[in-house]
Amino acid sequence: MSAEGMKLFSYWRSSAAYRVRIALNLKGLPYEVVPVNIAPATGAQHMPGYHALNPQRMVPVLVDGERVIRQSLAIVEYLEETYAGARLLPATARERARARSLALLVACDIHPLNNVRVLQWLEAEFNAPQVERERWVRHWIGAGLAALEELLAGNPSTGDFCEGDTPSIADICVVPQCYNALRFAIDLAPFPTVRRIYQTCLAVPAFDRARPENQPDAPRG
Repeated sequence: MSAEGMKLFSYWRSSAAYRVRIALNLKGLPYEVVPVNIAPATGAQHMPGYHALNPQRMVPVLVDGERVIRQSLAIVEYLEETYAGARLLPATARERARARSLALLVACDIHPLNNVRVLQWLEAEFNAPQVERERWVRHWIGAGLAALEELLAGNPSTGDFCEGDTPSIADICVVPQCYNALRFAIDLAPFPTVRRIYQTCLAVPAFDRARPENQPDAPRG
């Protein structure tokens, strides 16, 4: 199947969109970024046209020909099952299960508590000031990274990357979460294995090209 004309509806600082950019780059697939500015002051995800594309009013959305795929991990698995190129999931069932579990720790247990709509709701419903919202973010990211560190450190399956010596769906999730941690001034030093893997990943061109600051809709200057 040809990937020509593939479009990724993305926001430069979205963790979920960041995951998909990494996956597309690892696969070596061409794609067009269609920016959707989900920042509170703009809220482009609530516009009728985008709402029709994704009733959840979230990014990312991947449009591949007539196919519309939503949810970042579903997109990653779709790319793995549809296109050749670097593997995004390891070879054996045990390795795949471990990689998926690490990915889901981030995507299901850390990230949802800290995304834009949750922080907006805390402000609107409870009048939580920014300092308290940021405290909330740092607590949940810190707790999640502590658990992730325990699962990675000293595990014989951990190699250069989260599962072995090849990037996988786990690293695809961990890297954007580390970016968010640093954005909220969370020190990665207490999580040395996580930090090492993060730095190893960023040295890979596919990860580097996916960085938020390298996106067409990232602020310049």
